[in-house]
Amino acid sequence: MQKFIQSLLAQPVRFTWEMARDYALITAGALLQALSIRLFLVPAGLVNGGISGIAQIISHYTDFPIGLMIFIGNLPLFLLGWRYLGGRRFALRTAYAVVAVSVLTDLLVLFLPEHGLTQDLVLNTLYGGVTSGIGYGLVYRGQGTSGGSDILARILNNWRGISISQSYLLTDSLVMFAGGLVYSWENALYAIVMLYINGIAAEVAAEGSNVVRTAMIITKNTSAVTQQILENMERGVTLLNGRGAYTGEERDVLYTVITRSEINQLKALVREADPHAFIVIGQAHEALGEGFKPLHH
Repeated sequence: MQKFIQSLLAQPVRFTWEMARDYALITAGALLQALSIRLFLVPAGLVNGGISGIAQIISHYTDFPIGLMIFIGNLPLFLLGWRYLGGRRFALRTAYAVVAVSVLTDLLVLFLPEHGLTQDLVLNTLYGGVTSGIGYGLVYRGQGTSGGSDILARILNNWRGISISQSYLLTDSLVMFAGGLVYSWENALYAIVMLYINGIAAEVAAEGSNVVRTAMIITKNTSAVTQQILENMERGVTLLNGRGAYTGEERDVLYTVITRSEINQLKALVREADPHAFIVIGQAHEALGEGFKPLHH
């Protein structure tokens, strides 16, 4: 703990526009998470994952403030996240996010209807998952987490490359099971659906929906295919050396990155240049650099 406090005080905090943007995103994300808890999850008996889900279950029996329990439960995980997810930078933003979610969750109960907006379990599942997921994603964009299983999910994502949605499913299974015991198994099943929607919304909000396509083209007419892509699509092409395992024949392999809307155009151009070409089209999570989003922004 002493080492942790010393690291926080080692350097003065300097205000930058990037910092202001990050904290604005975290604030908006925390507000959406709190709204999701109070408007959709708690009224419908849908248990959220992680610490907030545990806090909701305890509150069901004790009436302890959910926000306060979220704050207390996050303290040990906060130290774990500080160790593995970026030290001081992570600590400041995540501490702010945890406090904001905790305070807003207990504050909003004074202003929002006790029974939420609807009694429809399906609507609560959909809107609760989307709202909280966008909230998580905005906090991620602000270089922080909302604590709890968020921290464990980010560690799994950074350490093993497991996607955010899969990490949520791995870390929150026991909480979903406990929710089934407390409320009902029907609610638990809906909560699992909500959790999956939550993860997808978080990924879209955090990293954008600009999924791009990669194409590998094996052709005997390298120059013609390359020229078509460079001139008509204005996309870059990388030449790779390849050799068929069966024939032993040397072939050029063209690698290019395009958008989803350009797939049919690419296939038509390649077909025109070399009808016997072999194309593999895959999905890339993100493309940064010339022709796509800037690497530094």
